[in-house]
Amino acid sequence: MAKWEIKNVNIAGVSMAVPEHTVKTADIDLFTQEEADVFDKTVGIKSRHIAPDTMCASDMCQAAGEKLLAELGWEKDSIDALIFESVTGDYRTPPTSCLLQDRMGLSEDCFCVDIPMGCCGCMYAIVVAGNLLTTGQIKRALLLVGDTALRMGSMKDKSRVPLFGDGGTALALEYDETAHDIIIDFHTFGKGSEALMTPHGGFRHPATPESFIYEDFGNGIVRAPYHTMINGMNVFSFAISRPPKSVEQFLEDYQIDRNTDIDYFLIHQANKMIVDRVVKKLRLPLEKVPYNLEEFGNLGGASIPSLMVTRIADRLRTEETTILGSSFGLGLSWGTMLLKTKPMIVPDMMVL
Repeated sequence: MAKWEIKNVNIAGVSMAVPEHTVKTADIDLFTQEEADVFDKTVGIKSRHIAPDTMCASDMCQAAGEKLLAELGWEKDSIDALIFESVTGDYRTPPTSCLLQDRMGLSEDCFCVDIPMGCCGCMYAIVVAGNLLTTGQIKRALLLVGDTALRMGSMKDKSRVPLFGDGGTALALEYDETAHDIIIDFHTFGKGSEALMTPHGGFRHPATPESFIYEDFGNGIVRAPYHTMINGMNVFSFAISRPPKSVEQFLEDYQIDRNTDIDYFLIHQANKMIVDRVVKKLRLPLEKVPYNLEEFGNLGGASIPSLMVTRIADRLRTEETTILGSSFGLGLSWGTMLLKTKPMIVPDMMVL
């Protein structure tokens, strides 16, 4: 079991930036008005922010990061580590974190790394940064988490187009001997990885002319091997089974009362059907489970920090807050995270 208990690390702030352009489900050419209404009701994603082709995930993350550093009053040369978590980096090489170090004017001594872990990416970034910070060898880390996931798929794929939105988030972590432990429990089921996959374009299957030939799979699913695909039934089955079991075990292991010990349960905003089933299986108090998928769609690794900014910011700014997070996605991977935060800096969401 991959479990971390990270000591001496405080989350000092979180921020978010999204593109100005929004698309409602009814605006998507793949849907009739009736189909859009059914989708909005069942899947729960009514609108999503979509970046123009000239905007990358790194641009949104940079904006969120710059804003957060300014409001924290942190000097840029005080950032010891920069982690960029995204499956939509600027280039195949070099790592986007290195580009961001230059664009943001960070020190040349800054440790930079990219992590392409998708929906669990924020938790992975916290583990990496947390383990760098926990001994006090470095004092501050900036985590930039975001994606422009829509453009990875086929715009003719009805099973994928309406699910994703674009956005970038930033989290500021610092060494703090008075901080509460951050506990994160990870699991991986690589055997199921083909449920969420981009078949061509890597080094196992380099892009060829055939990679861009569209195939009609029926039910409005038209894509080429170069596009990211989703096996909806397999993903649904995975998401409502393995992650809830892990959360249940986590609650038992740490003797956590779901009704009294947790202020908020932040669940990856995949879609309403999945989140609703997870909530029901875990018997979670509904008033403690915020949703924002109706406004943003699936934001991948940025999902949980986006909930912090858009749904519980007032509480985070003023009080200690105990959060239990559950993320699941690419890999297939899933994680459970327990945070007890001090009052932190949470700038209003930026619209670019």
